[in-house]
Amino acid sequence: MQQHRYAIVGAGPSGLSAARALQKAGIAFDGYEASRGVGGLWDIENPRSTMYESAHLISSRTTTEFAEFPMKTDADYPSHRTLIEYFRDYAEHFGLTEHFTFDTKVTGLERGADGLWTLRADGPDGPIEERYAGVILANGTLAEPNVPTFRGEFTGEIMHTSKYKTATQLTGKRVLIVGAGNSGCDIAVDAVHHAASVEMSVRRGYYFVPRYIFGKPSDTLNQGRPLPRPIKQFLDTRVLRAFTGDPARFGFPKPDYKIYESHPIVNTLILNHLGQGDLRIRPDIDRFDGDTVHFRDGTSGRYDLVMLATGYTLDYPFVPREEFNWNGWAPKLFLNVFPPPVDGAFNGLFVMGMIEASGIGWQGRYEQAELIAAYLTATPDRRAAFRRRITDAPWPDLTAGYRYLGLERMSYYVNKDAYRRAVREATAELRGDASGAGRGIRSSSPVRRSREKVTA
Repeated sequence: MQQHRYAIVGAGPSGLSAARALQKAGIAFDGYEASRGVGGLWDIENPRSTMYESAHLISSRTTTEFAEFPMKTDADYPSHRTLIEYFRDYAEHFGLTEHFTFDTKVTGLERGADGLWTLRADGPDGPIEERYAGVILANGTLAEPNVPTFRGEFTGEIMHTSKYKTATQLTGKRVLIVGAGNSGCDIAVDAVHHAASVEMSVRRGYYFVPRYIFGKPSDTLNQGRPLPRPIKQFLDTRVLRAFTGDPARFGFPKPDYKIYESHPIVNTLILNHLGQGDLRIRPDIDRFDGDTVHFRDGTSGRYDLVMLATGYTLDYPFVPREEFNWNGWAPKLFLNVFPPPVDGAFNGLFVMGMIEASGIGWQGRYEQAELIAAYLTATPDRRAAFRRRITDAPWPDLTAGYRYLGLERMSYYVNKDAYRRAVREATAELRGDASGAGRGIRSSSPVRRSREKVTA
């Protein structure tokens, strides 16, 4: 019985963040990971990975890496190969790997009358059953494909981007990509070099952000000095217009929302290929008819492969829904971490990584983990006061005034500056460190290029 231990489900960036924070706080824990090792979706060999051969970070290295563990590479936008090695190094450096049981899939969580959680899993040596004081869910948000339904029947191949690995899967095929998110645009750029033809079906406009502006990674400009929302939207819209022009001239609809009210596309190569005539933009799909796709503007086209770049849906299949405060597409959690207290008490579930934001980085997720650790180590009085505030006071605004689109993929979207500020303030409150609330808290100094083995 693990009455004073906690379980972490998942060994991707969020799970490793949770493990590191609990380790530093002296909290006992066990980790469970369905794949062969750490890294989550960044391990392309992981059966549930949604990675593909051409994938790179879309945020820059310095805004994404853990503050206490800089990457060895100088690449601004490293590939998935570099990143999986980074996570393996991180886990080994801090002695986290040995806390996880790999090739072990969690199949069920059940809360007992005594408040302890029974965790059931299938491991390489058979079924596992353990009891824990609480469970941190860090199994990710990009594993369960969102597959829309369409009228009619398509007799060619339909593939979600989660099954895409290499451009040779597209060789010689007439390809229609549905959706123009970051993955869809990456795959379109791959496809123009291999497919017989490439077209994209889109229903709304997008803002395209170049990876470099004025010779620097675009997300490093104005870093640490957030502008008020109206000013940032005004200035950045004009900067993008100067660097990328108007995507509508390439066939995209004009956005019916302001910049940053949906996740921007960090890929301007797609615009280059449109300008070269390598691919074509189509409107939203009306119906399928054999190998023909009919669009809402009355036009049609024939295809061998329909690639669904339609995103992912939140999936916590081993957690009873009644234990979460589900609100439509996503649980409504305090700071996207804590299910609201019931009768003044938490249920012992905590969520890591259920955030999407431009520039939140892995450090932002680590700060989530610090908050969980701060709660678990706080005095009883501070914990009780924290729960009362969640119950009685308005929750902080995590949008910074941005009016996010009412889409499933935006249902747990936050503004990185507003979110990190709120998390730091909550952490300071639990630690009794009023001075830390305003400036943010970093509990460890950065480790530079030379690294020594750390024990905690």
